[in-house]
Amino acid sequence: MNRRTYHRASEAERREDLIAATLDCIAEFGIQGATVRQIAMRAGVTGGLIRHYFSSKDQMLQAAYRKVMAGMTEAAVAAAIEGETARSRLRRFIVANVTPPVTDPRTLSLWAAFISHIQIDQSFAAIHRENYLSFLEALETLLSAFFVEEKRALSPAQCRTYAIGVNALVDGLWLEGTLAADTFAEHELAENALISVEALLRLQPGELSAEQR
Repeated sequence: MNRRTYHRASEAERREDLIAATLDCIAEFGIQGATVRQIAMRAGVTGGLIRHYFSSKDQMLQAAYRKVMAGMTEAAVAAAIEGETARSRLRRFIVANVTPPVTDPRTLSLWAAFISHIQIDQSFAAIHRENYLSFLEALETLLSAFFVEEKRALSPAQCRTYAIGVNALVDGLWLEGTLAADTFAEHELAENALISVEALLRLQPGELSAEQR
């Protein structure tokens, strides 16, 4: 087991280091196998210091799950921000969700470890809901801006319906792209995602999938 180098840092940085160590242990040993002792060793701290930041292992696991879920959304949103137009921002967001670093085997293994807790632990269910709604809100904002840019009327209800559909489509392709990345040619999954979103949004072929108009 590799120890993390623990340095004098701010309260927030220390907490983030402990969450990172928790994720390392979960990735290696699973949720049940990731003990507080192992997490403390990985972080290079004492169990007493962990208790200063987290009252229980469950609280630590919840923070770790929130980190994993928020990280995927943040990566996609960060990619979208770089777009100069609403179309390019939507396009970048979709592509980011089906390509690295979002499609990452370690992230998938962590997600799979946590997902079984959603049905049996209300705290995990609440975190899942929080992040789902956050992702949906980001997607609705991008879709609304895109349709305004295209001078097409779209009600909030329609925008929400489209966002739910695009989210489901992207989730499926994210899973495929992470589990079986070597079965796809370079850019194949991203192009397939864009073409599929075009069909779902009833756009003309190439409105999103073409690099340039």
